Amino acid sequence: EVQLAAVKKYGGAIKDIVKNGIVPSEEVQLAAVTQDGSAIKDIVKNGIVPSEGVQLAAVAQDGDIIVWIRNPSEKVQLVAVNEDGRAIEHIANPSEKVQLAAVKNYDYAIEYIIAKGINPSEEVQIDFVTQNSDTIKNIDNPSEGVQLAAVTQNSYTIKYIIDKGIIPSEEVQLAAVTQNV
Repeated sequence: EVQLAAVKKYGGAIKDIVKNGIVPSEEVQLAAVTQDGSAIKDIVKNGIVPSEGVQLAAVAQDGDIIVWIRNPSEKVQLVAVNEDGRAIEHIANPSEKVQLAAVKNYDYAIEYIIAKGINPSEEVQIDFVTQNSDTIKNIDNPSEGVQLAAVTQNSYTIKYIIDKGIIPSEEVQLAAVTQNV
């Protein structure tokens, strides 16, 4: 009861609880991260594995908090990137579903995906260029479908395709000039 009262008032109080080797109940952990999402770092730094419910409550406040969670479930990852698409930077091997959610929330999330050495699916790439067509310049070898999505949004993005040494198909060229009419 004392622990619960303390963390409800100040989530960071969990630090004092765990430093004494006490493993707080799930209820106390949940109250701490609900009051202050970053309290999860004090929980995990002391070797405690928070439940999925505690993890969800923490990342719902701040997606970047996922950096403190070891092997987060896809559900936790989705909540994190829905809160902040940039949280994908801290997810080791995001599923396509997580990638799509991140790209929907943050135009440049694909840069984090590519930086991890992941080749995003065509669907992720299309979502990416549909939101911000200029970002096609970050995709090494965009498919014709990705090229079409980009030039349909902004005909001038054909320049980035050509700059990659790709000769756009007649369909892509027509889409670009039709969009610019």
